[in-house]
Amino acid sequence: MGWRWLAVALIFVFGLTAFASGVALTERPDVTTAPLLERIYYILGLFVVGGLDLGMPTGGPVWAQGLLWIAFFGAPLLTASAVVEAVLRVLNPQQWVLRHLNDHIVIFGSGELTISYLRLLRRKNSKCQVVVVDSEFESIREQELQQKYGAVTVVGDLTLGFLRNQLKLSRAKRVLLLGRNDFHAFEAATRVLETAPNLKFRLIVHCHNLRFMRTLLQTSLGRHCIIFNRYNMAGMAFVRRSLRRHFTSTQGLDTVVIAGFGRFGQSVVEQLRQSQAQELAHVVIIDQDAERRMLVVEEQQQLQSNYERSVLRGDISNPEVWRRVAAKVDLEGANTAFILGTGSGRDNIRTALWLKQKYPTSEVFARSNTDSKFATSVGAEKNISAFSINGLLEDMIPLRWTR
Repeated sequence: MGWRWLAVALIFVFGLTAFASGVALTERPDVTTAPLLERIYYILGLFVVGGLDLGMPTGGPVWAQGLLWIAFFGAPLLTASAVVEAVLRVLNPQQWVLRHLNDHIVIFGSGELTISYLRLLRRKNSKCQVVVVDSEFESIREQELQQKYGAVTVVGDLTLGFLRNQLKLSRAKRVLLLGRNDFHAFEAATRVLETAPNLKFRLIVHCHNLRFMRTLLQTSLGRHCIIFNRYNMAGMAFVRRSLRRHFTSTQGLDTVVIAGFGRFGQSVVEQLRQSQAQELAHVVIIDQDAERRMLVVEEQQQLQSNYERSVLRGDISNPEVWRRVAAKVDLEGANTAFILGTGSGRDNIRTALWLKQKYPTSEVFARSNTDSKFATSVGAEKNISAFSINGLLEDMIPLRWTR
């Protein structure tokens, strides 16, 4: 639109200059002495009827007549181009937008991770063009992406060369692969870098499997793109902001009970070992598949610890599990922190309420996946620290990802 407004301004300048230089119109011979507003009105008419009711330029210098002839031809052509463009936008709005992509962000995937990123992006950069690609969209999610976040939605697959060319990846400033299939994500990452090598270090890939992610970090692809896991980033934020504050407020060493040893729980343990080991006396891990998951973590991380560790297999809803924990560790006192971090928000909040009632001086944390007003209100009422994975993740997304 910028060039078109410039052309409109030039046509007005040419017309007014021609009239001021003595060029008249065969049907409006008095135009050279007419008021300024009347002259502007005549020029405006060129955009609608092309000057057919005004007659032809006459009199005045040849160069001035030339300027007015340019206005006579240019105004209707400009109007026609605007009408054609409007029709094309109505008939195929997506194709029109894709043709004009530049300095944009491409996101593959339309899940909660995409919404978290867009929420942060729009707080920092409200005008950046965003294209969201997915193999299929839920109707309400597609409307949310378009209307709330101003994104263009495209059904497709980034492993297809035709779509990558349509998305003008060489002009993109960043590409994020936030889908649900890890292998597919890295296949797409490989092809994206083939199409647009300039996206090295600006290609962001989410990997669901922590073990797979750590393995790929040692490859050339891993060195040329940014690989992350949402639970790993959330675990880092949780330790740095919540547990560190708790450790600072207590005297002596602390006992931490982690109920749920999936990707979030594993990330919390990793961060505790790396940065808070000197604050710990005992770490207790509870999970229905605790032993196997601990073996995987030890194989991948191989981190030493100078505190006691207990691994218990069981369901956090089973009172017997907590009796076994109490038999191993003294849970009384302010030096105990319970982290209810399973994938079930209901079980986490229920168990958190029970633990807070049984051990009122301890610190109790309860996880939900998305921001929950219910969990937050219950936590505030019962002195439980409720947190969400999405909230922690949004706090950890680097600002450079939005630039």
